[in-house]
Amino acid sequence: MAKTTAPPSAVSGGSRTPGRAPGAERRQVDVRAWLGGIRLSGFMVIMLGLVVLATFVLVPTFGTYLDQQQQIEALEQSVQGSREEVAELEAESDRWKDPAYITTQARERLYYVRPGEVVYLVDNDLEAALVPQEPDPISDEVAETRTDWMAQLVRSVTSAGMADVIRAPTIGVPDPAPSTTPAP
Repeated sequence: MAKTTAPPSAVSGGSRTPGRAPGAERRQVDVRAWLGGIRLSGFMVIMLGLVVLATFVLVPTFGTYLDQQQQIEALEQSVQGSREEVAELEAESDRWKDPAYITTQARERLYYVRPGEVVYLVDNDLEAALVPQEPDPISDEVAETRTDWMAQLVRSVTSAGMADVIRAPTIGVPDPAPSTTPAP
């Protein structure tokens, strides 16, 4: 490999390169000489080809491996969630085997009482906002609306498709404080 040095004018103290020490010399690299020094043998070409072939074969396989690992992780989490749900349902089943729990649930849900007990039910105990509203009376006359039904349809479909949260429909009066225990 040929070694070239900087011309004497660059090394002399007359023009100084910023950031370099006054006595440092600058080497120029001849790229043609460097590339000319690389010799490829048949063995090197075969090995380079095998490396490239292995890369093309292993990269998709590695991607498939990573996808399968993610699927396994998701399935393991699903199984764990199912196990927790089964444990909760078994605990609920065990509670229903207890006669005291059954009695309590019958009293709360079905208003069962023992002979001689008096039950008082409070009517109209809802806040004004939670009281069900009476529907508007149904008219016998046909009224014509002056709207563009196509624009309303597109707007409705678009807003429904872009909704962030889907809530279950509320039938009747909404529960002001939902209970944390699941209903059987």
